[in-house]
Formats: sequence, C-alpha cells, structure tokens
Amino acid sequence: MELELTHPYPAGIEHVLGRFFDEEHILEKNEQLGARNVRVAELVREESSAKLVVEREMTPSIEVPGMLASFHREWNPVRQEEHWFQKSDGEWHCEFRVHIEGVPARIKGMMRLEGSEDQCTNHVILNVRCDVPLLGKKIAKFLAEDSRIKIDREYGVTARLL
Repeated sequence: MELELTHPYPAGIEHVLGRFFDEEHILEKNEQLGARNVRVAELVREESSAKLVVEREMTPSIEVPGMLASFHREWNPVRQEEHWFQKSDGEWHCEFRVHIEGVPARIKGMMRLEGSEDQCTNHVILNVRCDVPLLGKKIAKFLAEDSRIKIDREYGVTARLL
C-alpha cells in the first residue's frame, strides 16, 4: 500500500530542518504524541546530509482488528531511521524505514522537503508491505491507515512547535 501526504510549513526550510534534527524538539514532539521510552539513538547532521534514528514505544492510533491482534500489542517498540541529503539550496530528500518489533511488515518511504527562507513543504510517500499469507493485505492496510494518522498528528505537533 502506498500513501502520499503533503505538509506545508509556515517557516523556512532551514528552520524546519533545524527542528527536524533538534533532539529537544524530537523528545518534546514525541511526548506530545504520547510515545514513551523515546530515545534518539543517532543524530548526525553535516552540511549536506543527516542521519536520524529514533527509538520509542507507541500505541496504535486506531482499533486493531481482531484477526491482527496477535501481531500488535498495546505498546510496540518502533525504530525509525532517516537518511537525509541536500539536493539543492531549497530542497532536501530523505529515505526512511520504520521497524515495528514483532510486526511482519516493511514500512519505508521518502520525503522531499522543498521551499525558501519563508516557507516550505514536506512531500511524504510511504510504502507498507506485508507478505504474510492470507493476512498480508489486511495487515498492510491497517498499518498504512495507522501510519497516516500518526504522520498527520506528527505534522500538527511539529507545526505548532515551530
């Protein structure tokens, strides 16, 4: 399953990137989102690239269908890895992966943050795939919807914290 989301920010690209790569901001954002045991496992920003790894425990945003309950617990350890690189003065790209412990699915995607000194937009593409026989499509559909809700909430918190 693939999702495409667009998130405009009323701040310049460098300011938004600065918040994306600020450990204090990451911890505050995750606290507001209700995550627990949040840890910034890696955070490296260079002039034209960055790597961010965040580990945390999260709950589902929507009710887990009964047939999928064995794959999803109330709190799930989640590891998110982001690899950012600068394409031009007004554009950064990110490849990311999200691993939910105990869930047999692959979640990965790309982000493209583009803009100017005054405003920017983050374009997100998320792919969810699960190859479990008979249940794979249902698991992927659930994870895609749960991810969409989480991404939209994260965007709202980030925009407020700018």
